Amino acid sequence: MTLPRALFLLPLAALCGCTHLFFQPSKGVFSDPAAAGLKYEVLKFPSEDGTQLTGMFFPAAGEPLATVVDFHGNADNMTAHYPYSAWLAAEGFNVFIVDYRGYGASEGAPTLDGVVMDARASLAHALKLPGARADKIVVFGQSLGGAIAVAAVAQSDFKPAALVLEGTFHSYRGVAAASLRRHWLTWGAAWLPWVAVSGRHSPADYIVNITCPKLFLHAQNDPTVPFAQGKKLYDAAPGPKEFWPVPDGHIEAFGLYREVFGPRLVGFLKNALPG
Repeated sequence: MTLPRALFLLPLAALCGCTHLFFQPSKGVFSDPAAAGLKYEVLKFPSEDGTQLTGMFFPAAGEPLATVVDFHGNADNMTAHYPYSAWLAAEGFNVFIVDYRGYGASEGAPTLDGVVMDARASLAHALKLPGARADKIVVFGQSLGGAIAVAAVAQSDFKPAALVLEGTFHSYRGVAAASLRRHWLTWGAAWLPWVAVSGRHSPADYIVNITCPKLFLHAQNDPTVPFAQGKKLYDAAPGPKEFWPVPDGHIEAFGLYREVFGPRLVGFLKNALPG
């Protein structure tokens, strides 16, 4: 189930709380990086409460320029999302992508508090990876993963070299209300998220405290997270920051449009890194 379909169910779940509808995990394997010729290692490590998490580590070609920690979106698991970031290994970056609790081979069931806890643990574990340096960690979040990343970075006082957010929203309540307003069947229920969705861990509460170089990417006609939500998050962020509009789709800058945005991202990261 995608984010818009999940939000469509909000009126049916208004009385029981709805933040769990943002999570649509799968235990299936969507693709094996080895089949694409990618070198990687499966990692197991504990979250802050002991829940066992699973990640994939793609070592950089040569001496690593930095370590990229990738927080993926709300659906499926990392075996569907790694292509958005694993290509950076060939550009000289370590890449570490993690499945939150309940996703893929990770234990447990996803909750908002739990996945933010998992993200904080992932940042801490990234520092233990081969070639990792505290001053050369890049945090990359797409869609819901971007919201999780912002909360985790701010709550852990983690200071990344750069933060890259694609298709990410300003607040959970705001994106739920905006999505409901898109459909005539649910337009009248756009008030429900303000009472049925938790406001905890929203990027709006934390982005102002993240002062590293930041890159925001969003498609003008994004069918999943409204462009206005992404732009509102960018406007709330302190500098230094950049905003790159994407031609089409949701989180497709490093999918369909990688030939355009891939080299630009590498240049942005190299400029942001110390030295």
